[in-house]
Amino acid sequence: MVSLLLNTVRDYAWGSRTAIPSLLGIETDGRPQAELWMGAHESASSVLADGSSLYDVVTADPAGVLGAEVAERFDGRFPFLAKILAAAQPLSIQAHPSPAQAVEGFAREDANDVPRDAGERNYRDEWPKPEILVALGPFEALVGFRPPAQTAALIGALDVPALEFIAAALRDGKLAEVFAEVMAMDRDAIRPLVAVLGEACRRYEGELTLEAETLDRLAQDFPDDPGVLAALLLNRVRLERFESVYLPAGNVHAYLSGTGFEVMANSDNVLRGGLTRKHIDVPELVSVVDFAPLTDPILRGTTNGPVTVYETGCEYFALRRVDLTGDEVTVDAAGPRIVACLDGQVELWTDGDPLPLAPGSSAFVAGPEEPCKLRGAGTAFVVSVT
Repeated sequence: MVSLLLNTVRDYAWGSRTAIPSLLGIETDGRPQAELWMGAHESASSVLADGSSLYDVVTADPAGVLGAEVAERFDGRFPFLAKILAAAQPLSIQAHPSPAQAVEGFAREDANDVPRDAGERNYRDEWPKPEILVALGPFEALVGFRPPAQTAALIGALDVPALEFIAAALRDGKLAEVFAEVMAMDRDAIRPLVAVLGEACRRYEGELTLEAETLDRLAQDFPDDPGVLAALLLNRVRLERFESVYLPAGNVHAYLSGTGFEVMANSDNVLRGGLTRKHIDVPELVSVVDFAPLTDPILRGTTNGPVTVYETGCEYFALRRVDLTGDEVTVDAAGPRIVACLDGQVELWTDGDPLPLAPGSSAFVAGPEEPCKLRGAGTAFVVSVT
């Protein structure tokens, strides 16, 4: 089975009104279009060319659609979800659970009779959500904890006595404690701290101008939100086209702006702590966070000819970028695959007739199919299990 996909757009408030329509070559309708989902998640499955839901097709015949080995390994569930993400405003400060945490949290909320579609539900399925995002243009993000000594030095350079308690805790190696403390503060306590931080960032003239500008903007947009102080602890990252970040379980992050191609395990589990009007659960967030500092947040692909591989070691997905210049390219990827055209004109096939893909369109290749072949002039992403 090789089939064109019809995909769902999610209209979250932080989404860009123009980026996804521009990619698809259609007129904007004026509403935010935040994510274009490609896959078989039960809440927004892609639809095959014959009108059937990919989720339903996988559920009805996991081995026939995914391949016997993949179906057994993932209990009949499609293993990954791909998205085009287009952010015009910051997303929430968030992290995702490990496999064990997801199973335990899902069972606990079921036992407490929290409806699975409730806004206050943290665990919507039993899966973890490791993810990678590849920038399609300049992309701004907060990713992982900055080494504490560097954050303490930044606070010192900003010269904000009211925030010295954070710097002192970091110098004492108490990153986890200070993160939990600031995230649990009420809005009356947070407001003056955010105000003085923003004022200090506007005066700042040191080397970390990008960090200062970001904190100032967040302080103005979220004047009583503890997520602003959490942002002070995180790496400020600017990705160029095709650079990426990989976010395993427990990595605290917040995307700020830009468009990217995102792949994750097939889950919608998010623990939020700030910079959002959605449900926030600070104790649950803190319980899943990995507090190990991240010294080098940016992941760059390994290129061999027209194929670039983004090495993550993740068991749920593998990601390749194929830059086509006319010649036929065979992509050595196994199991169920999603092939998404980013730009140009691409043809996809296994052993049948070529399927044309225009920018923004995507196709599903069933697990038992042979390695897929691509040709044309343009860029495509191939998402697989291995």
